[in-house]
Parts: sequence; C-alpha cells; structure tokens
Amino acid sequence: MMKLSEITVNVDELIGVNKYNVDEENAHIELCAEDLDTLPDDEFGKLVRVCPAALYKVDEDGHKTFDYAGCLECGTCRIACEGTIVSKWEQPGPTMGVQYRFG
Repeated sequence: MMKLSEITVNVDELIGVNKYNVDEENAHIELCAEDLDTLPDDEFGKLVRVCPAALYKVDEDGHKTFDYAGCLECGTCRIACEGTIVSKWEQPGPTMGVQYRFG
C-alpha cells in the first residue's frame, strides 16, 4: 500500500490534458487597464499568487502580463480582485472555454 507521502501530483501535467476553446473575439476576463504595468503591484500580486493556472505573471524586470486563454474558470481572480482591477469576469460563451479531461 502506498503511503500518502509517496503520492506526487504534477499539476502542470494534469492541466495540460485539458482542452481549451478560446473565444478570441470576446475575452471573458478583462482588467481595468490596458497597460498592465499601471495596475497596483499589491492587487496584481494577489492574482499572481492565487490563480491556479498562473495566468497572471510578473517578469524579472517587473513587467506584468495576463492571458485569459488558459483559464480554468474557477473565479478566484474575480473573488480576489473584482472591483479593484478585475473589471469583467463571466463564464465563456457556449462551446467556449475549458473542457476538463481526466488524464
């Protein structure tokens, strides 16, 4: 019998088996500024820490990036920052978004 300490989960590998149908014409998540570097560091930092798909990033030069294409549709970013820097969060349209697969 396996011990709990012997079980490892590779989240990136599991996320990689999901299928994404990205709606290029209608982003289901929008932030309140087009220039992400103008967003408050503390609020954006929340998104970097809580997004399970790692869609919010800050590079080594401090530049912020975001791409909704790999969204898991969990709503964590909406809960963390709606009303501060997340200006729109809605479910993707029919046949759009993530299709979870069990790998």
